[in-house]
Amino acid sequence: MTSLADRHRRFHDLHQSGCFVIPNPWDIGSARLMAASGAVALATTSAGFAFTLGRPDMGRVSREESLRHAEEMVRATPLPVSGDFENGFADAPDDVAETIRLAAEVGLSGCSIEDTQMVDGNPAYAFDLSVERIRAAADAARSLGRPFILCARADGVMNGVYDLDEAIRRIQAFEKAGADLVYVPVPPGEAELRRVVGAVSIPVNALAAGPLRALTVPDFAAIGVRRISLGSMIARVTHAAIAEQMEAIVRDGSFAKLSAAASGDRINAMLIAGAG
Repeated sequence: MTSLADRHRRFHDLHQSGCFVIPNPWDIGSARLMAASGAVALATTSAGFAFTLGRPDMGRVSREESLRHAEEMVRATPLPVSGDFENGFADAPDDVAETIRLAAEVGLSGCSIEDTQMVDGNPAYAFDLSVERIRAAADAARSLGRPFILCARADGVMNGVYDLDEAIRRIQAFEKAGADLVYVPVPPGEAELRRVVGAVSIPVNALAAGPLRALTVPDFAAIGVRRISLGSMIARVTHAAIAEQMEAIVRDGSFAKLSAAASGDRINAMLIAGAG
């Protein structure tokens, strides 16, 4: 198994040049399948993990549960892992900083922090507080004495609570506050993504969702995106398969769609390969 120090360095180096895809497993099995398929790094998915617990996304999973899950993901494969840690499981900057320290303790090579409040309606934190939260997180990451990629997210466009101009104002402030990477999930299209990339001098993460699903990896690279997340998309694809299969069985009494299943031998081989 690759040492954690090697993984942290590899994750840092991935963010220095080029463009890579970071898929988002939701359990040990999916992590190993993704590793066996050629992933170079992994990130947890708050939504995908919440689904495994039978809960909706957005603030329904505790910090303790997420940390235990993240530790399992770190142990599952030889790949570096980043944590999708929603709002840092806290409102106050000092508490977000503590989340960063705890994330490092379980072996994560980085994590993302959103500017979204985990309350009804999911409003954004006020601008100044959002920046202070990222500054505290960045200070905590720098104090670790080893590479740790802090991704600062401006989620208001995706959540419908502010526009792209405000998202850009926020990511520019996040860059000044010490973030290593910024992320505006689901801008309206390619032109808006280009604006995001051009607004900062640090690497940008993009989500392959919404209208951006039409882009290829070379397209994202040409725009200047450094990292491409899949978020909960693959988890949702598996849930769509469950719904489709059960609908055919319950409604039509047909098992024909089960012919799409992967063979047990193939899955077994991938699980062994993905474990390193």
